[in-house]
Amino acid sequence: MQPFESCVDTGSAEFAENRAAMLDAIAQFRDAERRPLDVAAEKSDRYRQRGWLLPRERLNRLLDPGSPFLELCALAGYRLYDDADGSGAGGGAICGIGRISGRRCMVRVDNYAVKGGTISPAGMDKALRMQQIALENHLPVVTLAQSGGANLMYANETFAPGGRGFANQARMSAAGIPQVTVVHGGATAGGAYQPGLSDYVVMIRGQTGMYLAGPPLLRAATGEIADEETLGGAEMHCRQSGSGDYLAENDADGIRLAREIVATLPSEPRPQTARDWCEPRYPEEQLLGLVPADSRKPYDVREVLARIVDDSALLDFKPEFDRQTVCCHARIEGHTVGVIGNNGPITPAGASKAGQFIQLCEQSGTPLLFMHNTTGFMVGTEVERAGIIKHGSKMIQAVANASVPKLSIVIGGSYGAGNYAMCGRGFDPRFIFAWPNSRTAVMGAAQAGKVLRIVTEQKMRRAGAIDEAALDRVEQDTAAFMEAGSGALSSSARLWDDGIIDPRDTRRLLGMLLEICHGAELASQRTNSFGVARF
Repeated sequence: MQPFESCVDTGSAEFAENRAAMLDAIAQFRDAERRPLDVAAEKSDRYRQRGWLLPRERLNRLLDPGSPFLELCALAGYRLYDDADGSGAGGGAICGIGRISGRRCMVRVDNYAVKGGTISPAGMDKALRMQQIALENHLPVVTLAQSGGANLMYANETFAPGGRGFANQARMSAAGIPQVTVVHGGATAGGAYQPGLSDYVVMIRGQTGMYLAGPPLLRAATGEIADEETLGGAEMHCRQSGSGDYLAENDADGIRLAREIVATLPSEPRPQTARDWCEPRYPEEQLLGLVPADSRKPYDVREVLARIVDDSALLDFKPEFDRQTVCCHARIEGHTVGVIGNNGPITPAGASKAGQFIQLCEQSGTPLLFMHNTTGFMVGTEVERAGIIKHGSKMIQAVANASVPKLSIVIGGSYGAGNYAMCGRGFDPRFIFAWPNSRTAVMGAAQAGKVLRIVTEQKMRRAGAIDEAALDRVEQDTAAFMEAGSGALSSSARLWDDGIIDPRDTRRLLGMLLEICHGAELASQRTNSFGVARF
């Protein structure tokens, strides 16, 4: 593979303008991420008086010191449902992948400091997404539980998906994926089944309360009067019911026990040989100025790749056959990848080229990396006659059926069926992240406004009167609505991606994700029929 020679003038006014726009977009999503932290900090004294560690403090004690933590879906539910101020970002939990006692694990820490850790529909979607990632990548799951349960305002939307979460727990246990839960606070009704379905359960003396019906409901339903400790305290469950396996003295002690349990699990499989690689020839800082602030301006996706892949080296596949869909082989931190990127709409030739390239990567077991920046499939008489539907369908079939790990980074626009062909959320990429400038929608805001204007004008014409002012309002309102709902913050809030990232972190992120995928291939799980049960 030959190093790519960049043609970007990093000293130009345009580059500086692009960089400023990207830094502004980064600041916006960082502000959104900080909002739940600020709310938790405001309540810290109250919780410390009770002897509780704050959710982020629990997370820090759980993870190996100095090890990286890949937070996932940090903006799930941002300004959706009843989250008027953005403090509900995260959907009631802090989730991600990190190392515990040297073992890479999926981690969930209920964020009880914000709205009691109650679960909105977005929070439920996030929980199911974490389970999917753990299952696909053979990651043990460690949960630090203290949640108010489902947000009752939206209980009708979370009840059925909640059942899927319990089913997933049972299937993960049967698949040989260990689940460790520390019950830091109350766990009532359905919430009691989350630890109940875990393989290892740690309870905290004088703090844990786990029951199918709490004291008030018990009294209302049966007339029986019982205090919390007698009904479902940690000592009772560890000494009598057997629902608890380990009894801890406080938050820190419970987390210590969780770390020791993880230390007893089989070691994470490691590759037999170490990987060597060269850093890119161009600094990651330049990624800030590569993407035009004006999304209508084209740029070469290879310029982005040159700041991400090893030695900035690419091997283009069929570079002369279609220049708008880029397919190439590269390496990232020593991992071989097949990259598909966009320099424009997807043409019939581009779809055929990408479909063939995907099959070649499937044949060689090479992971696929999709770098989204497309308005979608080309439209018009010429491409219809060239079979755009037929060739586009073949590309979509190849993306859907490829079994190699698929990673997606949305670095620009990802519109219409182009999002599907580039392995958007609906096509189950192993991981999908977005740059803060990205946009995901059925079509661009301006195009949507024009489409609705044309449709409305046709209706007016049939009625015999055309109101230009009304047409202007329809076009402008539609464009504004689409613009507001297609940005990175809106997409991430709906879990259309696994998080927004600073472009400068792209290479490190991809290196970690490829290592996780490779580890999943090496892992050997000891499966059984029903999972581990408590007797």
